[in-house]
Amino acid sequence: MLAPDSSQPQQPDDSMEVSVVIPCLNEVRTLGACIEKALASFQRLGLRGEVVVADNGSNDGSVELAQSLGARVVHVPQRGYGNALRFGMAGARGRWLIMGDADDTYNFEEIGPFVERMRNGAEFVMGTRLGPGKIMPGANPLLNRYVGTPVLTFVLNRLFSTRIRDVNCGMRGLTREAFDRLQLESEGMEFASEMVIKAALHDLDIQEVPVTLYPDRRGRPPHLRRWRDGWRHLKFMLLHAPDQLLFRPGMAALLLGLLFVVPVSFGPVVILGQSFDFHYLFFGGTLVLMGMQGVLGALLARSLVGGVIIRPGRFASALANWLTFGRGLAVGGALLLAGLVLEAVVVGIWLHNDMRVLMEPRRSVLGMLLMGAGAEVALFSFLLAVLKTHSQPRQAQA
Repeated sequence: MLAPDSSQPQQPDDSMEVSVVIPCLNEVRTLGACIEKALASFQRLGLRGEVVVADNGSNDGSVELAQSLGARVVHVPQRGYGNALRFGMAGARGRWLIMGDADDTYNFEEIGPFVERMRNGAEFVMGTRLGPGKIMPGANPLLNRYVGTPVLTFVLNRLFSTRIRDVNCGMRGLTREAFDRLQLESEGMEFASEMVIKAALHDLDIQEVPVTLYPDRRGRPPHLRRWRDGWRHLKFMLLHAPDQLLFRPGMAALLLGLLFVVPVSFGPVVILGQSFDFHYLFFGGTLVLMGMQGVLGALLARSLVGGVIIRPGRFASALANWLTFGRGLAVGGALLLAGLVLEAVVVGIWLHNDMRVLMEPRRSVLGMLLMGAGAEVALFSFLLAVLKTHSQPRQAQA
């Protein structure tokens, strides 16, 4: 039985409680076991459910097998893990949607805790293979288990203020309403990260349940590519967090740089017996410029995405609203002028000394730093104004 139009969300069937959605691309060896376990769970738990196989163009008999076992097949026109799940969930009819892989690594007889959590109000339920979950011997490469998953989980939690134990777990559940709200877009494996990030963005009630991961039973290499797909996950996170990735570290570098630059700009400083001289101007100045790059880069990224980012910072938002083209030019011009004045003073002293060797590193370095910072702010303000002007829709000519 085929979905009438898998590209459009289906109206949920009030009597259909659960839809188990399985992405599929030539999974004939293991797909049958997954479907049978899901159907057995429906019967054991007293649920009215359906199995939706989101097929990505299988040619090994997977579609025929799924239909013979009573699953409903949604044909997905574009390849990709994310595409398969998006189309599959859009074509599902249940109130609660549970996803899992077709390689029989996740046991669909474990859907009970997912259903229970959603029945009690959870909107998004993550499985976790890590404690208190379980990974069977040979089910997960050591590099994935002890490096890839922990690193990606740590990065996601730090950037988006989530508390997920296992961001890469492929067995998850969410309500139909939550799926509609999230407006998921990713086509590939990064779909898994997008789900968690947008669930946090929309303040969904996120809960976790332990699951068991079993060895892949297909007898062939998985579709997952460790480095390529891991990078896609990481890239998706980084590109959606300009405040966390650029603005906050940039502001920290800027302030730390000023802490080095200001005290030694006009003479050596002794603090707790330690002498700080003009050498710290070079280090502090570098930090200032690097920090400005981060801060201004984050503001530019905000403009590129129309001001809508995930977990925006309040200070960054206030600065983005304040920094107009005129104000940016004024600030940049003031810094540039201050730098030119300092350099003019240095040149004047040099001429007064008959152009002999002159040791004026402090004022000279500070002047160059101010000039560089001013030019950077002015240029950024110009680019930001150009971007805002030309990104606005043009009105039709009369």
